[in-house]
Amino acid sequence: MTILPAIDIKDGKCVRLRQGDFSTAEQVADSALATALWFASQGATWVHMVDLDGAKEGKRVNADIFLEVAKKSGLLVELGGGIRTMEDIDFYLDNGIARVVLGSAAIRDPALVRAAVEKYAERIVVGIDAKGGKVATDGWLQGSGVHFIDLARHMESLGVQTIIYTDIATDGMMQGPNLGQLYQLRDSVSCTLVASGGVEDIEDVLMLKAAQLDAVICGKSVYAGTLNLMQAISMCENT
Repeated sequence: MTILPAIDIKDGKCVRLRQGDFSTAEQVADSALATALWFASQGATWVHMVDLDGAKEGKRVNADIFLEVAKKSGLLVELGGGIRTMEDIDFYLDNGIARVVLGSAAIRDPALVRAAVEKYAERIVVGIDAKGGKVATDGWLQGSGVHFIDLARHMESLGVQTIIYTDIATDGMMQGPNLGQLYQLRDSVSCTLVASGGVEDIEDVLMLKAAQLDAVICGKSVYAGTLNLMQAISMCENT
């Protein structure tokens, strides 16, 4: 199971949110690049990055930061937030980003998802973020009424190979991931599944590994020091 430490960017700063609430933004590091380099020193090969301003505004906002990390950290960068057009996708994938995550576009523009997958295959990831089982969009500010399983099945039918699933209620809370919903998802689609939200410590990570999840995104737990990143990578990626 792959461990993806996370860096979320708001107003050019590295922050973490609780349950996707922008008013809870707390700066957790001074430099995205320095943080990424530290992740690499702990054995990470990937970093999951989010443009929170982009997600809210529906456009690229902090692109320079992400491209710098991709160029200088030695890590593979997976990026989401505000990527709504093929121009956005082309821009990032042509400039060093390894994978892009489509979130709101999966609900609003499935034709874009299909076209992107046809062009870039496994470099296109879909992020499904849900509250009470229903998908949220626009930086989690808007509800859609679509059930997360229905959207996952639709995305799989379009050729999407990887899905990141976040239960918004658990995100940033460090009270454990929503295993029930992750089991549902695992049993409903054959995509590569990435768990996001709620991880507190190594026990949570090992539970996700035992549940046969393919990868996990770890954010606040790494910054808070409740999860030893090097230990998690060693126990999950090398065994």
